[in-house]
Amino acid sequence: MNDAYKKLIKCLEIVKSKTDFVPKVALVLGSGLGGYADEMDVVSTINYHDIEGFPVSTVPGHQGRFVFGHVKGVPVVAMQGRVHYYEGYPMNDVVLPIRLMGLMGAEILFLTNAVGGLNPAFAAGDFMLITDHISYNVPSPLIGENIEELGTRFPDMSEVYSKELRLRIKEAASEQNVGLHEGVYIQFSGPNFETPAEIRACAALGADVVGMSTVCEAVAANHMGIMICGISCVSNLAAGISKTPLTHEEVQETADQAAPKFKALVSEAIYKIGADKN
Repeated sequence: MNDAYKKLIKCLEIVKSKTDFVPKVALVLGSGLGGYADEMDVVSTINYHDIEGFPVSTVPGHQGRFVFGHVKGVPVVAMQGRVHYYEGYPMNDVVLPIRLMGLMGAEILFLTNAVGGLNPAFAAGDFMLITDHISYNVPSPLIGENIEELGTRFPDMSEVYSKELRLRIKEAASEQNVGLHEGVYIQFSGPNFETPAEIRACAALGADVVGMSTVCEAVAANHMGIMICGISCVSNLAAGISKTPLTHEEVQETADQAAPKFKALVSEAIYKIGADKN
């Protein structure tokens, strides 16, 4: 058995020893967005520290626990805090939580993140529905021996972000009267913010927002056959576009300000995408 798969199964056994909750939707809460879990009808929580071998987030604002509960009747497992490649973890550990939630039973992965805006039509506090992604100098989580129990060696990437789920989210945004752009997310490794030259290169490649997560998670979930959707919160304008130096505090502050609209949008979106799976 593949070593990465052995570790994954061990983590799954620990989780199952603590809860028998079976989620339909796995929700990853990005920087400044962890407070969304307060909106859930919580059944139980598990701290990452209590799962042997589980990678623990070191980023400020990332609480570091699984929250199990319901959103408008839909069973959800939410990650309050994700693990990033820049924290020094191997990529198999970075995506271990995604794979673990898939093995818990999640059929849908709902990714959220705080991003820098590249598209001139975007402003801080705006939301963007992810339609596609670009990986920039970030290793694929599928490098190395394939975990046959999870998926095929060469997975297709033609439609990573489900058109069906995107339609449901757009319906939710319309009903909640929340503006929602659509566009392409590009992942850099971080932790440094990008240079103005790199941002110009991103725009030339066709990216609309830039961040330090999400793409590797989506690749791992797609490998497993999980349906994927994602919303980005534009926390700042990217380097060379912004008139001030970038800080993580700015990211959190903008996400906090956008939180009420974000919570309403995500709750309605989960209801729409989760109800179809009941």
